[in-house]
Amino acid sequence: MEATLEQPKTALKNRSIRRVAVLGSGIMGSRIAAHFANIGLEVLLLDIVPQQLTPAEEAKGLTLDKPAVRNRLVNDAWQNTLKATPASLYNAKFAERVKLGNFDDNLKDIATYDWIIEAVVERLDVKRSLYERVEQFRKAGTLITSNTSGIPMHLLAEGRSDDFRRHFCGTHFFNPPRYLRLLEIIPGPDTDPAVIDFLMKYGDLFLGKTTVLCKDTPGFIANRLGIQSLVQTIRVAEDLGLTVEEVDKLTGPVVGRPKSGTFRLSDVVGLDTTVNVANNLVKMEHDESRESFQLTASMQKLMENKWLGDKTGQGYYKKTKDENGQTVILALDLKTYEYKPSQKVRFATLESTKAIENLRKRFPVLLAGQDKAGEFYRRTFADGFRYATNRIPEISDELYRIDAAITTGFGWQLGLFETWDAIGVRKGVELIESLGQKPAQWVYDMLDAGYEAFYKVEGGKRLYYDIQTKSYKPVPGTEEFIILENIPNNVVWKNAGIYLYDLGDGILNIEFRSKMNTFGLEVMEGINKAISIAEKDFRGLVMGNDSSEAFSAGANLGTLFMLAVEQEFDEINLMIAQFQQVIRRIRYSSIPVVVAPHTLTLGGGCEAVLHADRVVAHAETYMGLVEVGVGLIPAGGGTKEMAARASDLYQTGDPELNILQNIYMNIATAKVSTSAQEARDMNYLRAGDQIVLNRSRLLAEAKQAAMELADNGYVQPKPRTDIKVQGKTGIALFKAGLTAMRMGRYISEHDMKIADKLAYVICGGDLSAPQMVSEQYLLDLEREAFLSLSGEKKTLERIQSLLAGGKPVRN
Repeated sequence: MEATLEQPKTALKNRSIRRVAVLGSGIMGSRIAAHFANIGLEVLLLDIVPQQLTPAEEAKGLTLDKPAVRNRLVNDAWQNTLKATPASLYNAKFAERVKLGNFDDNLKDIATYDWIIEAVVERLDVKRSLYERVEQFRKAGTLITSNTSGIPMHLLAEGRSDDFRRHFCGTHFFNPPRYLRLLEIIPGPDTDPAVIDFLMKYGDLFLGKTTVLCKDTPGFIANRLGIQSLVQTIRVAEDLGLTVEEVDKLTGPVVGRPKSGTFRLSDVVGLDTTVNVANNLVKMEHDESRESFQLTASMQKLMENKWLGDKTGQGYYKKTKDENGQTVILALDLKTYEYKPSQKVRFATLESTKAIENLRKRFPVLLAGQDKAGEFYRRTFADGFRYATNRIPEISDELYRIDAAITTGFGWQLGLFETWDAIGVRKGVELIESLGQKPAQWVYDMLDAGYEAFYKVEGGKRLYYDIQTKSYKPVPGTEEFIILENIPNNVVWKNAGIYLYDLGDGILNIEFRSKMNTFGLEVMEGINKAISIAEKDFRGLVMGNDSSEAFSAGANLGTLFMLAVEQEFDEINLMIAQFQQVIRRIRYSSIPVVVAPHTLTLGGGCEAVLHADRVVAHAETYMGLVEVGVGLIPAGGGTKEMAARASDLYQTGDPELNILQNIYMNIATAKVSTSAQEARDMNYLRAGDQIVLNRSRLLAEAKQAAMELADNGYVQPKPRTDIKVQGKTGIALFKAGLTAMRMGRYISEHDMKIADKLAYVICGGDLSAPQMVSEQYLLDLEREAFLSLSGEKKTLERIQSLLAGGKPVRN
């Protein structure tokens, strides 16, 4: 395997994967190929040969035997994947790792590949026909798996050789494969257990997935529960007369689910996709609730009209333009099937939970609501709870697998049994019974035996209730993870902004607890305190958290705005100086500090990363110095640090001003990386920093890095005095470009003022020639520029706009 991403220190015995062949270049096949390219593998992506020429090909005089024609389907599919957003590749250059071809000319090449993944159309006859061809070229012992979303493995494997059947199983990725963490592993009747064990570990360690072992049942786990929930949600919405917008509000972030909600999700996925799965599941004669998969009135109507969602331009929502050319979102009226402008949603039940940040504490309040929202929640949650209990042991012997699949496959923060625990198991049973239903008998047996929860934490380990043994067992695999909420007894110190945990082995972890983990006074105090405690009694510090939203969205602008409005510039100056000192302490402490960023890592959060002794970043880290968006420049050491990194890069042989210009433009345009790999290209991550694919392993890997630094004799670094800056030469270059952009009206006058200040600082001020300066010299320039801009009326307008919940105005 090419060493592009650093992996956990765990070896997979007896088998290595260097080359993967993906058969089928549709949406799933192409995106699966992209994700394997992300981790450094060579990938072969194949599809069928077209049977007819297109008019464009005929016009060029091409024939069916030309390579451009024979590979047209795979070429077009791959190009669509490269253009799609969000991006499937961590870095555009990784596309070079994917080789394209067709089944007729290139299927023989699979003989040299270690893993063959079939991802063709969901038809049993098509898949079987392809497997017959694969057997002609596949080398014995090679893994062969199917990405089917529901066709049983025992049917797919019929008629194949013994070696094929032993090495065959289902590997069901969820779309988009890069972002959704679920990988369902479905054994066939003859699959070698060693193959399943390998894939479970490989998916976790190398693909960054939560691997869930499934039984060979219709829809496996995630689609069985997820589609049932989606269809029933739409059914209840229609029964209660709720609008499309109301349901999406009720089923979004307020209950810990993606902001797309239910109907928007249907439009994105494509209603036909949902309907195809539902139509297959409604055929299950053994499912006591198979009627719950029957299409609702609106689903039937939209299918008849071919209003399938984004792919057809309209579904439950429709985009249009108003008379000013502005985009307007229209929502479908579920009674008249006409489109109307989207309306704001208000429910007393939702209002009552606005101040409740803890998701688990929110559910009892939502279910107790006395309006339509409360009734909606009671009916949908009760039905989901009941249905899940009846799927054990049919689709899974263990309840934790059901929660793992639904959370990672559909992006829910809490699974069904986790949510049930939040309201209390007995209360959940009462809720189900109040609607004339009952959960499975094992739930009553569990309560009668004195067990009051599906999960509990004991000794820092998460345990689940095992139905077969009627006892609690550790959730397998999690013993290698560090999950902060599982170690509440390990808190060493805390304030309103941070919790400081003892991770063991002499390593502390500082977890931010502010809104979006922003840097306010409590967080800055907490960082100082944490480093002091670590220096006195420990040997290393990790800065990381389990938030699903942000590592840190940057500095808290509220305090700055109030001080600026009151023109308390001495206070602002002091605040900036204190922030600089806190960020500098991350680097200049006597113990190693490892920062573990993920998701949003912006502004001050990015500056913390830049000053770490080592960074252990999740692959999905969106990092950037974004202060110019609110009329400021990075002043927590960010501009200084990027000037220093530019100085270090001058030794590479590239023109110095080109290097500086690239770094300057990233800050001046508030560019945010779309992955940790891109953050490395932007010089926010260094060569020695680590990228981890599995988010669940992030803190454990960061702790390991801190231990390694300590074990290797960490020595506190000294502040730098050797940063080469360009002075007037660099400033002149940037001024010329800014003047041209201003004349072309690409930037406003205020944009130009901000960019001028940034150029002045990153070039080291008005120096007559390039020369070496110290960190403190640049920090002073940073603070002066920031202070100056904070008094600008247009900067305050931008900050106010952001604080009001919108985007910074372009003034």
